[in-house]
Amino acid sequence: MEETMKLATMEDTVEYCLFLIPDESRDSDKHKEILQKYIERIMTQFAPMLVPYIWQNQPFNLKYKPGKGGVPAHMFGVTKFGDNIEDEWFIVYVIKQITKEFPELVASTNRVFFCHGELCIIPAPRKSGAESWLPTTPPTIPQALNIITAHSEKILASESIRAAVNRRIRGYPEKIQASLHRAHCFLPAGIVAVLKQRPRLVAAAVQAFYLRDPIDLRACRVFKTFLPETRIMTSVTFTKCLYAQLVQQRFVPDRRSGYKLPPPSDPQYRAHELGMKLAHGFEILCSKCSPHFSDCKKSLVTASPLWASFLESLKKNDYFKGLIEGSAQYRERLEMAENYFQLSVDWPESSLAMSPGEEILTLLQTIPFDIEDLKKEAANLPPEDDDQWLDLSPDQLDQLLQEAAGKKESESVSKEEKEQNYDLTQVSESMKAFISKVSTHKGAELPREPSEAPITFDADSFLNYFDKILGPRPNESDSDDLDDEDFECLDSDDDLDFETHEPGEEASLKGTLDNLKSYMAQMDQELAHTCISKSFTTRNQVEPVSQTTDNNSDEEDSGTGESVMAPVDVDLNLVSNILESYSSQAGLAGPASNLLQSMGVQLPDNTDHRPTSKPTKN
Repeated sequence: MEETMKLATMEDTVEYCLFLIPDESRDSDKHKEILQKYIERIMTQFAPMLVPYIWQNQPFNLKYKPGKGGVPAHMFGVTKFGDNIEDEWFIVYVIKQITKEFPELVASTNRVFFCHGELCIIPAPRKSGAESWLPTTPPTIPQALNIITAHSEKILASESIRAAVNRRIRGYPEKIQASLHRAHCFLPAGIVAVLKQRPRLVAAAVQAFYLRDPIDLRACRVFKTFLPETRIMTSVTFTKCLYAQLVQQRFVPDRRSGYKLPPPSDPQYRAHELGMKLAHGFEILCSKCSPHFSDCKKSLVTASPLWASFLESLKKNDYFKGLIEGSAQYRERLEMAENYFQLSVDWPESSLAMSPGEEILTLLQTIPFDIEDLKKEAANLPPEDDDQWLDLSPDQLDQLLQEAAGKKESESVSKEEKEQNYDLTQVSESMKAFISKVSTHKGAELPREPSEAPITFDADSFLNYFDKILGPRPNESDSDDLDDEDFECLDSDDDLDFETHEPGEEASLKGTLDNLKSYMAQMDQELAHTCISKSFTTRNQVEPVSQTTDNNSDEEDSGTGESVMAPVDVDLNLVSNILESYSSQAGLAGPASNLLQSMGVQLPDNTDHRPTSKPTKN
């Protein structure tokens, strides 16, 4: 049970270790100093990419971890990415880039690791003793580091594996901006001021609202920190995952809270709804703080011995983009750097780190803001992003599934091309092949099955089988049963073609067949005067006019005066009826699609009835 619980808590968490090679024996204090210098260099060099990133739960971080149990001292980090798996893949990209920028570092986990920016795998030996340097059991960390040092060219992962990983992390760091969504929100002024200083706190607020419980909502009956009377319009930057979590939640605020929403038809309804939900998240975070918490933790950030060198490295890497020291934008980036330093560099798991609620209350006490100035900024907000990406069309879903399956672009054919080149004759041909098969009590033999052995039919065995089921036949049949003579007259056409009969029997059977054809012709003449004849497409309706004219003249010359029903185009009627049934299913499962699928036929979508406009969201 304990192992199961541990596994469950790790499903949304990624751990990463960076080892220094060659890992020669050295003084532990000196080794610690070297690794801490690497942490400073790494976090500083990648700060422009990591500082503005909005993490779902926890940020990327590194700390020194001393050697223990045969594992050498190394740099270690753990990040809980929650519902946003993009955070995990972004960390994969960061680790890959770290080993590329610092070739002496290796990100290792037993057989799989990054080295020099490339994915490497220590293979398991196929035969014992085939490669003496390959361990037969999962290698320890020291063994893996030795193999990397001695046989780095032999352990490079295959091209297909490396391509799969590179395809998943392709587009970073530019992809970071594409994962963001900007939306207008009607928020209390205090939250607006906090988000201007700490944009990443939107993640904690969304998570607090998304994972709320009845105890959390007690704090939102009457708001104490963020009063609804101070609300103003502002622009908030979310990740797409956070925005989807917030917008898809159905929630009605307590009437005592003071948060009232306009009618859904109001153009600003979405902004009011998002602001209401986000305000609840911020209020929940602040309600979890002790009323007597101290803000001394914040002052400890700049007091750290690493802060001065970290700030100097930021300046060398052009983190401040040439901004004038002391300006508003400079101070904003400096605040972000201090917070990033505290969370990711100095005390990533220390009790000294402030909780989100404590950080919010600290900012409210230390940051001066004027509501009137914020209202003026609300008049010139940038346009919000379109959220059509929330609605996934069937074509987009198919494309995502194809990309996830790793299909090559050269092998994929556009849907329009498939529709233009589709041949409907395969529907009728597949149906004919299906009808020609034999069906038994076990089911029908499908055309797509590999077994194509000749079909044999033993009539005696078939009758004996039914005798066992129905019991012995009575000596005298019921009055409505056929007698033996009538039964012989209704034998199948196959019996007429393939069985040998006496001369007298052949004449009798020929007469019976002629009578049957005459009977069917009379039925056709009678049905020709009804609406049934109009429910089928005949061959005359699809043949050229010249052919139908000749046929009509022949009928007139016959002088019979009777209406002759034209032959039915079986193939055309079959395809038309199947297409009509398939279209009526509206993309859902049904008899037509099930039948076609069993025959190995897949029809393209009906483009004639596709909606031309996007449905409105409720």
